[in-house]
Amino acid sequence: MAYDQQNPAAVKPDGDRFGLEEPASGGGHSSQGYAALALGALGVVFGDIGTSPLYALRETILAATGAASGGHGGSAEVTLAGPLPREVILGVLSLILWSLVCVVTLKYVVLLLRADNNGEGGTLTLVALAQRALGRTRGGVVLFLGMAGAALFYGDAVITPAISVLSAIEGIKLVTPVLDDYVVTIASAIMIALFLVQSRGTAKVAIFFGPVMTIWFLTLGGLGIYHISDDIGVLASINPYHGLRFFFDHPGLSLAVLGTVCLAVTGAEALYADMGHFGRGPIRGAWLYMVFPALWLNYLGQGALILADSSAIENPFFRLAPPGFTLPLVVMATIATIIASQAVITGAFSLTRQAIQLGLLPRLEIRHTSEHTSGQIFIPRINTLLLLTVLLLVWTFRTSSNLSHAYGISVFGAMVVDSLLAFIVISRGWRWGLLATSLVLAPFLLIDVAFFSANLLKLFSGGYVPVLFAIALTVLMWTWVRGTRILFDKTRKTDVPLLELVGMLTKSPPYRVKGMAVFLTSDPETAPASLLHNLKHNKVLHERNVILTVRSADTPRVAESERVRLARITDDFWKVEMVYGYMESPNIPKGLAILRKQGFKFDIMSTSFFLSRRSIKASPNSGMPVWQDNLFIGLTKSATDATNFFQIPTGRVVEVGTQVTV
Repeated sequence: MAYDQQNPAAVKPDGDRFGLEEPASGGGHSSQGYAALALGALGVVFGDIGTSPLYALRETILAATGAASGGHGGSAEVTLAGPLPREVILGVLSLILWSLVCVVTLKYVVLLLRADNNGEGGTLTLVALAQRALGRTRGGVVLFLGMAGAALFYGDAVITPAISVLSAIEGIKLVTPVLDDYVVTIASAIMIALFLVQSRGTAKVAIFFGPVMTIWFLTLGGLGIYHISDDIGVLASINPYHGLRFFFDHPGLSLAVLGTVCLAVTGAEALYADMGHFGRGPIRGAWLYMVFPALWLNYLGQGALILADSSAIENPFFRLAPPGFTLPLVVMATIATIIASQAVITGAFSLTRQAIQLGLLPRLEIRHTSEHTSGQIFIPRINTLLLLTVLLLVWTFRTSSNLSHAYGISVFGAMVVDSLLAFIVISRGWRWGLLATSLVLAPFLLIDVAFFSANLLKLFSGGYVPVLFAIALTVLMWTWVRGTRILFDKTRKTDVPLLELVGMLTKSPPYRVKGMAVFLTSDPETAPASLLHNLKHNKVLHERNVILTVRSADTPRVAESERVRLARITDDFWKVEMVYGYMESPNIPKGLAILRKQGFKFDIMSTSFFLSRRSIKASPNSGMPVWQDNLFIGLTKSATDATNFFQIPTGRVVEVGTQVTV
């Protein structure tokens, strides 16, 4: 990975993005204690799946009964084709329950939480583990899967805020129909406010996330228990027979129903992605003892209410509220959906840093919003793009029912990617072998593919949104990967071996100036272009010269004792390699300070940093189509200044320009 101006390296997130203390590696928990981390997980990890009861059961029953939902603004009027058959309600509830068991509990909570990289999880962590298992030379397919998974997650990151907040605000219809036509406007105002406060950081607000979501889950469970007595027979849905019987009796509806059942498990991937922030133990405990029981009880309560009163299908969640409590429930649901949206937004920031670190995206401006927690980050460009896309979705689809058609493809596409990467990690990394791995993962992969295929039925009614989004982002990332590789190969052909240049300078030394010069390069074996141009145009050489390479490790963090590696070439030439984990931000001055502790004396105020800024032009023989050349050039121009990215003192930087064709 190159480290000149247009060939950046980057970083995955380090630290808990919500300001919570991090667990020890290996998935353990920190000194905050198990309970505190479990509480934090309730507020961050489970926001998305915790707001699924707002719409999941309603949409699934509508799909199962052939009912139509539509309307404009915030309305979602429901027209029933007939009475709601009891066996259909029980079948849908059984499918939702066992989806929560199989997809969330067994696949993610039991299995994938074990696939950690020093305590960290997520799709791109699986990429790092799979590349380690296969070796870098055979990691092309793995890297492409990582691109697809990341692109699909971005689709989830824009759909989740839109559908969650819309579904919450739509409950206002039950309070006062007067505001029904203003649902989209209110939802848009909430979204704008939410994205505008991102630059201020989320640490202060996050303190309330855990307690608020605890109240939310207790409310979900309490409302469910309150209504189960409406039809106690709803408890029979725990028997998977009812779900299987539904498929047998209604084969024509099976895929359509699967495409809406999946709404109940959206957000499951957050369990794995946020493992490094809370530890597998607290996440498992929060799911098994709070979230899962609350969700199940709420779905049972909604089902019992619908069996007792079929008109409740219009909005079964808010109809659970006792008389006079609908408005407080709408307010609470709105707060819960904002928290769910916040978790996804900051997840997108974290994923962006991960993608940059893996060389999938150009360097972007990353602002730290906390002086104490490095994981508190804000990426202005990503924030703006997310806001514009969310508003476009809200005003295009206008109701949560319409938007539900766009939801499942991105979620289960990402889950399929997780399963495929997990297959490589478990079979090769854990050395289970193909047979054992297939026996364990094949059922989960089959479920993921079934859900994904079911959602493809909604491709033309909204599913095209995440598909087009994912295709565009995958093309962008693939262009960046190919372009940087072509650029590296082309420039290396004209590079001068470093040892050869040092030998020439020893025999014929140029004029010396005081101080130390640091030349950043991605290839420590060849002379940096900035060094060559400095010699060519300035005809001077510093007393001490450091050839610096910043490398990213495939582990989340690197111990300070292993951060910097120093190698002497001659008395005036040294090689320095700085290694950062993919959850850390590179800071070159701090890295050099470690050298001082090791006895390598220098004065940072008399040190100059030389960077190479490349001006790239398209070439008909680059190996990429012309449009892809132009896209790559556009991406290089959008890359953030390396001085800020590597946190180098601005007054100590010298940039040397070169022109390259690709």
